[in-house]
Amino acid sequence: MTTSDTAVHTQPFQAEVSELLHLMVHSVYSETDIFLRELVSNASDACDKLRYEAIASPALLGEGDALKIRIIPDKTAGTLTIADNGIGMERQELIDHLGTIARSGTKAFVSKLREAKDGLGLIGQFGVGFYSAFMVAEKIVVVSRRAGESDVWSWSSSGGSGFEIARAGDEEAARVVRGTEIVLHLKDDAKKYLEAYEIERIVSAYSDNILFPIELVPEEGEPRQINSASALWQRSKSELSAEDYKKAYQQIASAFDDPAMTLHYRAEGRYSYAVLLFAPSTKPFDLFEPNRKGRVKLYVRRVFITDDADLLPGYLRFIRGVVDSEDLPLNISREMLQNNPQLAQIRKAVATRVVSELESLAEKDAENFAKIWDAFGAVLKEGIYEDFERREKLLALSRFTTTSGEKRSLKEIIADFKPNQTEIYYLVGESIERLKSNPRLEAATARGIEVLLLSDPVDAFWTSMPTEFEGKPLKSLSQGDLNLDLIPRVDDKDEAKKDEPEADEAATIALIKAALGERVSDVKASTRLTSSASCLVADSQGPSRELERILAQQNRGMRTKPILEINLRHPLVTAIAKAQAGSKTVDDLGLLLLEQAQILDGELPEDPAAFAARLNRLVLQGLG
Repeated sequence: MTTSDTAVHTQPFQAEVSELLHLMVHSVYSETDIFLRELVSNASDACDKLRYEAIASPALLGEGDALKIRIIPDKTAGTLTIADNGIGMERQELIDHLGTIARSGTKAFVSKLREAKDGLGLIGQFGVGFYSAFMVAEKIVVVSRRAGESDVWSWSSSGGSGFEIARAGDEEAARVVRGTEIVLHLKDDAKKYLEAYEIERIVSAYSDNILFPIELVPEEGEPRQINSASALWQRSKSELSAEDYKKAYQQIASAFDDPAMTLHYRAEGRYSYAVLLFAPSTKPFDLFEPNRKGRVKLYVRRVFITDDADLLPGYLRFIRGVVDSEDLPLNISREMLQNNPQLAQIRKAVATRVVSELESLAEKDAENFAKIWDAFGAVLKEGIYEDFERREKLLALSRFTTTSGEKRSLKEIIADFKPNQTEIYYLVGESIERLKSNPRLEAATARGIEVLLLSDPVDAFWTSMPTEFEGKPLKSLSQGDLNLDLIPRVDDKDEAKKDEPEADEAATIALIKAALGERVSDVKASTRLTSSASCLVADSQGPSRELERILAQQNRGMRTKPILEINLRHPLVTAIAKAQAGSKTVDDLGLLLLEQAQILDGELPEDPAAFAARLNRLVLQGLG
């Protein structure tokens, strides 16, 4: 044992923790009850971890009491103690767990916390619940003994710039046989949390379904259990109310919103398991983290195993809840989780059931399904790209903004097909507003065709594969050839434009090709344009321009040269046809056709300075 182990050691908090504590201490929250929920939840996790480690090392449980959580108010001392006899922490774990926030998203959390008028829902989302105790405590002392260890350590902080850690005194060591004891020295305005009825109210609201007994130890009288400590997912649906499910969701998911969908059932047969899953109604902060980690917890016979078992595919990672197996071995390892055939069957069956439940919700409860789609539609669409088996179902679930309205289904779009229409048309871009003004829509608009306007990044990926719905292919308006001649126009004015003179196709294309050189792969007469002069399209055999743009931003691919389509009836194009070949005017007008098409696509011209000079030259020439 070194001197540094026995002496009181002072250490600063990680920078993010210091900023977090400053925000909390200065009353970011209007509701402070959350601190007790978070500390009880942490205590429950500690008990779960011990129970799991004891599968391989039964001696860790020893001869001590059954796993439980105790809440001890002391009005005389002004302290509230939350104690568990779970796994506990040794010295370095106290430093790591209570002095730093070792997870991604911390900076995003602090930023959101600064902006929030009331950040009540943020603590649970970001997994930093221990620090919420500083909202009510002027000082916190944590005493912990790790299971199987003899050393007991004390961590203390007043929420300033750092904390102290030292070997615990004899009295503390005698009190903490195993596990962790957190003593909150409450602020004067937080003394209400010493009242038994306040503690019972909060536990009932947030922690009733914690699997371990929560005992209230009053200053007078016997300790009593104040939670039901039952696995709600193992109970019959007929025994449970909507409020029971709401409380369970908020406790399991560390959430404050209401679930938009609840799925509770028991599978019997070759494999037996209970399922309790929820779809949130609001988007969690980590939805688009690169690892796309799920948050469904795996239990085996009510013993928590892991929340990292990938029980659902990545595109369902917003689902929260529990799967509790009766058949898996309790000592299943992470390697076994990846390759266990029984777990693979459970994954497949549960994913199918979730998608089926979403289908039912979309049909019977459009309002709640709309909440799910608004929050998680972009995530569900990842499945169209990844899950060939369920692609048709996911396409049916999808809701789209179109040129005709919002939250339109593909079934509705097909029902409104125009005469002779055989394809579902779409356009992919950065924003709905920009897509609505895209010149590639003109031919479809002239015929009253409804077009999907796709602005989520994932849209560029799933549309890159040949896709159809109910036998109707999906066709891009920005890629390959387009022929809408069999679909009648709805506007006589547009029909009349057919009589307007048009430039000679071959000669005009030759002039523009000479002006643009290697900047484009080809120049073609357009069937997409009715009023604009030009647009850029991609070849039918390659990636779309939007997919190329996204991949280029990630340094995952080079951009190919686009095809320039021109409207032979536009005055700018007919002016090129009339100009002298090789003249400066032809070069300027040809480049202007390309550069305005780039701008309409949200891109900068290759040489903005040259573009400005060229435009000024043409304007002055016109003012003549």
